[in-house]
Amino acid sequence: MDDFLWWRDGVIYQIYPRSFNDTNGNGLGDLAGITARLGYLVELGVDALWLSPFYPTPDADFGYDISNHVDVDPRFGTLDDFDKLVEESHKKGIRIILDLVLNHVSDQHAWFQESRVDDTNPKHDWFLWQDQIPNNWESVFGGKAWTYDKKRGQYYYHMFVKEQPDVNWRKAEVRKAQMDVVRFWLERGADGFRLDVFNVYFKDDQLRNNPKKFGRRAFERQHHIYDGDQPEMESVLEEMRAMLDEYPERYAVGETFFATREKIKRYNRAGRLHAAFDFEYLWSKYKPEKFLKAIENWESLAEEANIFPNYVLSNHDTPRPATRYGKGEDDGRIKIVMAMLLTMRGTPFLYYGEEIGMRDISLKRSEIMDPPGIKYWPFNKGRDGCRSPMQWDDSMNAGFSKTKPWLPVHPNHKKRNVKNQQKDENSVFNFTRKLIALRKEYKTLRQGDIIPFTEMPKDMMAYLRKSDDEEILVLLNFSKKKKKITLPKMSWEVLFSETRNDISGNTIMLSTHEVLLLKKK
Repeated sequence: MDDFLWWRDGVIYQIYPRSFNDTNGNGLGDLAGITARLGYLVELGVDALWLSPFYPTPDADFGYDISNHVDVDPRFGTLDDFDKLVEESHKKGIRIILDLVLNHVSDQHAWFQESRVDDTNPKHDWFLWQDQIPNNWESVFGGKAWTYDKKRGQYYYHMFVKEQPDVNWRKAEVRKAQMDVVRFWLERGADGFRLDVFNVYFKDDQLRNNPKKFGRRAFERQHHIYDGDQPEMESVLEEMRAMLDEYPERYAVGETFFATREKIKRYNRAGRLHAAFDFEYLWSKYKPEKFLKAIENWESLAEEANIFPNYVLSNHDTPRPATRYGKGEDDGRIKIVMAMLLTMRGTPFLYYGEEIGMRDISLKRSEIMDPPGIKYWPFNKGRDGCRSPMQWDDSMNAGFSKTKPWLPVHPNHKKRNVKNQQKDENSVFNFTRKLIALRKEYKTLRQGDIIPFTEMPKDMMAYLRKSDDEEILVLLNFSKKKKKITLPKMSWEVLFSETRNDISGNTIMLSTHEVLLLKKK
């Protein structure tokens, strides 16, 4: 494929390691489990794996409270297992992206344990310590963002749970130590990084109060001016980018906390990030006009800032699209949004299990483990629902583990699983696999212009993907009703359809939830 750049043109597949595949029988997925499933990922056709944290963790936030950034949690394997995963993935043409959580650490991390001893030790100012609560800052997960530490006799700041103290990025030694973490994984063969809440690394040097605003939860009742997005952030991104550029085709994508158009432009300027997430598309309602608005906003931003868009329908923090959009076990809507994701001009991110239409699990209050779910039940049931074990087959525990998994397997795994869908030509898996293959085959689907059709019947979406020598028309019927559409007056041939091999004339009837790709002859 000419001009194929893996992080721009490829499909990136997110794995929550503890829920993907358990090979050591402890009920948690592990790195060896990912290596064992590489053949499946090759069959699906993905180009890179984004791995959520697998570092040592006490699990106060299930992987995002890290006690050692340069090791593997023994429950998930060893550094040798990581090296083998990188080696075997690279042999198969699959890149590895790591989740870097550099805003905070676990309160069990050696840095914090040393810092909390007193105010004279070498790491005494590696965290944000204060004699009194200095401002009105709130924790994302509820309560004040300042917690009193009896050992040190001061308050420390944590944007998330109290077991996740934020590090002091203004300290030169902290900055160097964090950059050493980046270098460590680059040297071990990591191809890129997803930077967790990167834009809140720095806080206001005067610790000023955030202005108030209307909101439901305390954290939402503030304009977050002083607890993130400080001017010093740019120099960190530039230093990190310079390090990445020392290695061939390395990549960094940022989780822009409370993303806005201006923030994405700011952090994606030349010499900073390669990409940043914007979640307007993810949170769009199941309406063509809502998705179209999100697409047009991304396209205009990409043109204005000279960046390449990316699209995501779910991740480890959000309900799955099959849960948000689906009706029971019917997959019609799921195929619509999957087709949209894979025919966009922008890097698609898939979350494990999306390719078989996995649904969120339902949990009783006593079963909830996720901090927001515990804090805000029943208004927020947490993120456990979208983190259930991968459904490989119809056996006990869905083939994920030989012992009781850390979270329950969805009851629908008896029918909805990889093994069944691989054999079913009309499954979500084969639908996804075929569209990924088409995306690889046709450069127009990866990089061509996107031209939406604005005058369409209700619940219909159509857009043209166009390059100098090729035009591909994408037609999506969001409705359960048949839809009549008049095609542009030119000759078309069927490029992708589950129901038809050809078309005649310029007026066609789209069936329920039909996905149709036509190529100009």
